[in-house]
Amino acid sequence: MFENLSKGLNAIFTKIKGRAYISDADLSEALRQIRVSLFEADVALPVVNEFIKEIKDKALGAEVIKSIKPGQMIVKIIHDEMIKILGGIDEKPKIELKGEMPVIMFVGLQGSGKTTSAAKLALFLRKRYGRKPFLLSTDIYRPAAQLQLISLAKQIDVQHLDIIQDEKPLEITRRGLAQAKSQENNVVIIDTAGRLQTDDALMKELEDIKALSQPTEVFFVSDAMIGQEAANIAQAFSNRIGITGIILTRVDGDSRGGAALSMKYVTQKPIKFIGVGEKINDFEEFHAERAASRILGMGDIVSLVERASDVIDAGEVDDIKKKMETGKINMNDLLKQLQNIKKIGSVSSILGMIPGLGKIKDKLGDAINDKSLKKQEAIIQSMTNKERTNPIMINASRKKRIAMGAGSAVSDVNSLLKKFTDMQNMFKQMGKLDSKKMQNMLNMLK
Repeated sequence: MFENLSKGLNAIFTKIKGRAYISDADLSEALRQIRVSLFEADVALPVVNEFIKEIKDKALGAEVIKSIKPGQMIVKIIHDEMIKILGGIDEKPKIELKGEMPVIMFVGLQGSGKTTSAAKLALFLRKRYGRKPFLLSTDIYRPAAQLQLISLAKQIDVQHLDIIQDEKPLEITRRGLAQAKSQENNVVIIDTAGRLQTDDALMKELEDIKALSQPTEVFFVSDAMIGQEAANIAQAFSNRIGITGIILTRVDGDSRGGAALSMKYVTQKPIKFIGVGEKINDFEEFHAERAASRILGMGDIVSLVERASDVIDAGEVDDIKKKMETGKINMNDLLKQLQNIKKIGSVSSILGMIPGLGKIKDKLGDAINDKSLKKQEAIIQSMTNKERTNPIMINASRKKRIAMGAGSAVSDVNSLLKKFTDMQNMFKQMGKLDSKKMQNMLNMLK
């Protein structure tokens, strides 16, 4: 989401970071370029003006620490202001779950991703907090909207409200709350119909649903690709309905990041969650400090480890540990690692979370990307089980057959076999580490 903004800001930082002296002219030029980068990212004008003013005031008033160069000091100021504008350091839980059966209400425009996000949140609450969610949809206007939520609920094994024809939204809400209470569900998620903020009748319907259900949270769901206009829409919903937080969807798409920076500033409501992909698991808590670090090319190892822990179970980590100790790995192990990487996210998003690599991922070209991982996976799957278990037996004729089966060249097979040998040698070296050091390394995956 923040890729273009990140590129623009990092180009500026490259110029000023190492300087021993920053003149007024240097600072003015840097601020001008930052302003341009923010506008290009579709950040709203009031947000840009406030951001630039705060940076300038603090840069001019900052005492330069002897061990830190002035350029680095300015980067730190920008980092701190970016955290502040995105929501500040997290102090509260991301979601209010007080009471026997808290209710969470979703509002927003049609097509913003509310229905999918409702299911994603239900799965998140079940996995993270051990909750027993109940899903219901009051969207009687969009064809198959209610059926979509029911289908998603069945997919994640969460209880839902069945459809009664010609039932009105308030009747649906009342019946859903009663059923959830009788089934002892301990959180209810209400997916409402998408609407324009200018549609008075439909906004009144949201007010009535809110009055009836008394939600502890009202989440405004917005497509991150809408850009600057998202701030005006969020403001209108906040003024009329009273939202408590924001969920951004499609942040993995080609958005410029302006929505995230603008909505928080305009509504003064926190971004609580983000949808990072199309899969039902692609849903994360939003952390301002982590987002700021990623924007400024500083990585986000914490989020990367959290993603990894969701897809790699403890038993698999123990299996890796045993193989490290003996150095006995095979192609099936490499295939597992490639598949785990795909589960964690796109290569581009993973590289962006690793400090230092976010800035150079474009320069890596074909060396490491989603396409190259798919090619390697296809090559391994073209091998027989004996070849995967004992790759040393793969001779020239076998390489030719494997390449043909995978739709690749023999050189690609050779490259993968070399990578496997390197991985095998690395595991053997790690096996020589004492068990305490090795366990510390593996604990990051648990």
